[in-house]
Amino acid sequence: MTRNLSHNTTRIVAFGEIMARMAPSGMLRLRQVLPGSLDVTFAGAEANVASSLALLGCQADFVTALPEGPLTDGCLGSLRSVGVGVEHIRITDRGRFGIYFVEMGANQRPSRVSYDREYSAISQATGNDFHWDSILEGASWLHLTGITPALSRLAAETTLHAARSARERGVLVSCDVNFRSKLWRWDPARPPQQLAGDVLRELIPLVDLLMASEEDFRLVGVIPPEMAGNAAASVGLDPDRAATMARRMATAFPNLRMIATTLRENISASHNNWSAMLLDVPSDTVYRAPLQNGRYQPYEIRSIVDRVGGGDAFDAGLLYGLTHPDFTLQTSLEFATAASCLSHSVVGDCNFASREEIEDLMNGARSGRVVR
Repeated sequence: MTRNLSHNTTRIVAFGEIMARMAPSGMLRLRQVLPGSLDVTFAGAEANVASSLALLGCQADFVTALPEGPLTDGCLGSLRSVGVGVEHIRITDRGRFGIYFVEMGANQRPSRVSYDREYSAISQATGNDFHWDSILEGASWLHLTGITPALSRLAAETTLHAARSARERGVLVSCDVNFRSKLWRWDPARPPQQLAGDVLRELIPLVDLLMASEEDFRLVGVIPPEMAGNAAASVGLDPDRAATMARRMATAFPNLRMIATTLRENISASHNNWSAMLLDVPSDTVYRAPLQNGRYQPYEIRSIVDRVGGGDAFDAGLLYGLTHPDFTLQTSLEFATAASCLSHSVVGDCNFASREEIEDLMNGARSGRVVR
């Protein structure tokens, strides 16, 4: 059955985990500030997407399970403050509130993320804990990632349940693979890469729009043999290479309608070059962004403030474009790439860039001059 990617509604539902993000101020390291104070916000890949969409004016709802308590009260208030719908968040007596710690890198010192999220409430929730009829009523998209199924066997089953529920109701499914090597430990008999690949081969057949990197393509075994051993080639900004990978993914998973890849060149922790590729599978058309005077030219991001959440800003920007009739696939990709570029200038996981700011960057305003 052909699934129509055009919808009259713009309500987008995101399902996954949200955590307390704890970080030292600026570029300080944890050892420099503890014992002492940390900046606490709330974030998680799927919640970041919902928050960015809400800030852009979309109707975005976030679905998760959280334990009763003051952290949850603060989290719900934070989500409401940016316009995210929280009606379908389940408050439970099972599990805890997950936490992660971030140190911002600079120059040749990389950023570091440490997780404390075992036995979180969402990792112990079942698919039947959520009322999918009401959650998905009137929705155009359900957004998922490969992070939540990495938490536990039950979380993987619940994510699959959510995706099946969406497809049964005609709701499109987007998924960002987001492989996390520190997760995927819930089956000791399988190494993380194998476990992730096995679960993704169940999840991807339920997906319409896939966001994935070359590392993600490797997990499900679609890398061509002549490229499989070339680890150095995975670093860079080659949209043609990404298109080759995406076409192989589309052959392996014919349900996929679009495949997007963000392309990052890591010159240092403070200096990245950034671009993206989108394959429209039915027409076999490859789109590249950003474009300057019609030519592909990656963004040079020379003073990164916070790169955590950059991919989530891209996902939100792409979904925003796909749900607005004044956007083409090319402008949707350009909007997503510009949004994620700007997110590198914002502290925290949530992208606070406005549509006007994003479109200014799309239209060539790259200098960062003061706006008066």
